[in-house]
Amino acid sequence: MTETMIHMSGVSRLFGGVKALDSINLEVHRGEVMGFLGPNGAGKTTTMRILSGLLAPSEGSVAVAGVDVLENPVEARARIGFLPENPPIYGEMTVREYLNYLATLRRVPGAKLKAAVDRAMERCGLTTVTDRLLRNLSKGFRQRAGIAQAIVHGPDVVVLDEPTVGLDPIQIREIRALIRELGGEHSVLLSTHILPEVRMTCQRVAVIHQGRIVADDTLDALETRARGKSIHHLRWKNSPTLQTLRQIPGVADATPSEDGWLITALPESDPVPELVRLSAASGWDLRELTQAGGSLEEIFLQLTTREERPEEGEEA
Repeated sequence: MTETMIHMSGVSRLFGGVKALDSINLEVHRGEVMGFLGPNGAGKTTTMRILSGLLAPSEGSVAVAGVDVLENPVEARARIGFLPENPPIYGEMTVREYLNYLATLRRVPGAKLKAAVDRAMERCGLTTVTDRLLRNLSKGFRQRAGIAQAIVHGPDVVVLDEPTVGLDPIQIREIRALIRELGGEHSVLLSTHILPEVRMTCQRVAVIHQGRIVADDTLDALETRARGKSIHHLRWKNSPTLQTLRQIPGVADATPSEDGWLITALPESDPVPELVRLSAASGWDLRELTQAGGSLEEIFLQLTTREERPEEGEEA
């Protein structure tokens, strides 16, 4: 039986009258790297702060490695390592001093301190900069130091918030490889809005939108489900309105994409002939019509834009 290392059940969080999280359920299993996707403001950071014991939920329960975060917060925090989007870096310390300090705060026994720090530095590729001040390191090395502080005490769960933001392509590739390696020993929750990062590092993905989990499955299962729908990508020079597209016979849904529209057909319907006819008759000037392939980007758009699209006459 697979061991559950993160368990969130019915978790909600209110900020005044605003419901930032709405009864979310989330599980991550031992040795798994799970992607946590969502647009800005969807509730990702609130979820991670609750999971890390930095914020209490208004409702629901949270457990890390079987330890209730509310009932036993000190023990729960000892089982989790957290890298926020802006790593807690002390520029006046060397890498070793920094990791020694944080390992001590996390109650790593003195007899095991040096070995724990050495191992974290080796795993994160910091052995060549051990005695350099953190303020003098590149952003990539500072990010590595941030990951090292999250794993130095040997936690069961590692939570990473946007770990590759601001890095160059080589640094991004190295950090992604490190995240994959961490999954072999820790359970990793990776929060990001960079879709290729999920594809390259994660076995499973949860998508959060407006404070609710709208998908939780393997990447293959999500893409298989998307391919079961008839979806076309269309691009016009003179684009029609959302309301016009919705009224076309055979159209189930229309979603704006980066350079056009994703049109989802009703079951056993084909709106393409009518779309082509209207494009010519109405002067929309159709430039592109392709079958959408159910990519991760398209799935993300379908899941996170449906409730946000403006109606006719509304401002975006």
